[in-house]
Amino acid sequence: MSGLYPIKFTPIFHDKIWGGNRMKSILNKDYGNLPNCGESWELSGVEGNISVVSNGILAGNDLNEIIEIYMGDLVGEKVYEKFGNEFPLLIKFIDAQDDLSIQVHPNDKLSKERHNAYGKTEMWYVAGKEEGALINSGFNQKVTREKYLEHFKAGKLTDLLHYDEAQVGDIYFIPAGRVHAIGKGSLVAEIQQTSDVTYRIFDYNRKDDKGNERELHTDLALDAIDFSYSSEYKTKYKIEQNKATEIVSCPYFTTNIQEFTEVIDKDYNEIDSFVIFMTMEGSFDIVWEEGTETVEMGETVLIPANLESIQLKPKTESVKILEVFIK
Repeated sequence: MSGLYPIKFTPIFHDKIWGGNRMKSILNKDYGNLPNCGESWELSGVEGNISVVSNGILAGNDLNEIIEIYMGDLVGEKVYEKFGNEFPLLIKFIDAQDDLSIQVHPNDKLSKERHNAYGKTEMWYVAGKEEGALINSGFNQKVTREKYLEHFKAGKLTDLLHYDEAQVGDIYFIPAGRVHAIGKGSLVAEIQQTSDVTYRIFDYNRKDDKGNERELHTDLALDAIDFSYSSEYKTKYKIEQNKATEIVSCPYFTTNIQEFTEVIDKDYNEIDSFVIFMTMEGSFDIVWEEGTETVEMGETVLIPANLESIQLKPKTESVKILEVFIK
C-alpha cells in the first residue's frame, strides 16, 4: 500500500502584532483579510495547528492522519519509531514588519521537565529584507548571569546582544538556549523542532490594542539561556551550482541549500526520512514514477520517505530550494 506522492499543505496563517504583507507581495500567498500576517505555518503537527493536505488523493486529510495511515512509508522507519504519529518539525515563514520580541527557547531536558514538550532548536534563512533590517543571534561579548541580570534590570539588555544587518541568503543556526530576535524588515524561513515553547525576554514595552503589555517569562528564561559567546553567529557557506550544499546538521534536522539550472536526479535511498522542500526562488516540477507536481516560489512540499527516486526540473532559469530531512 503506497501510492504516495509529493504532498502540499494549506498554509496556516497567523495574525501578529508585528506582522506585515510580504507573504502576499513576495511569497504569493493568499491569507485573506488578516491585517498583519506575521506567520505562515507551512507544515505543522502542533496541536491546534495541524496542517491539512491540499493536493492529490489525500487532500482534506491532516498530517497526523496520514502519518497514522502510512507510518514509516511517509516519514521514514526510524523517524516513526522515535516520534510515532507526531511530526517532528515545524516549518514556517515569518514576516517581521516590526521587531519581534527578544526570546530564548529551552532545550529538550528543560522543556520535558516544565512543559512535557520538546525543546526548540531552529534555523533561519533570510528570504527577504528591507534596508537596515537586523537579526540578533547571541551575545556580543562574554556575559555572566550577573551581568545579564544587571543589564536586564537597567533596561539595557540590547547593549549585550549581537546584531547583523540582514542580507538575503543569510543563514542562522539557533540552538536551544541562544538568545535571538528577528528585526523589523526581515522575511525569514524557519525550520524548527515541533515545539511552541518560547520564553519572551523583552518586548520593547509594546502594548496590544487593549493597552496590555505582552507577558514576559523572565525567570523561566534565566535557566534556559546559554551565556556562551561566539565571534560569529552567521553560517558561512558556498553554493555550488546544481549540487546540494549542507548548511545545518544537528540531531533534530539537516538542511541543504540547492540552486539548480538543469534537471537534478535525487536518490534518497540512504536517508530513511521524509524530505521537505522550501522554495526560495523560481519554480520547478517534481517528477516521479507516477506523475508530476509543479512547485512555485514560496511553496513547501513534503516528499514521502518511500519516494526514493525523483527528478527536479526547473521551470525558471534558476531555482533555489532548502532541502530538509532527519539524518
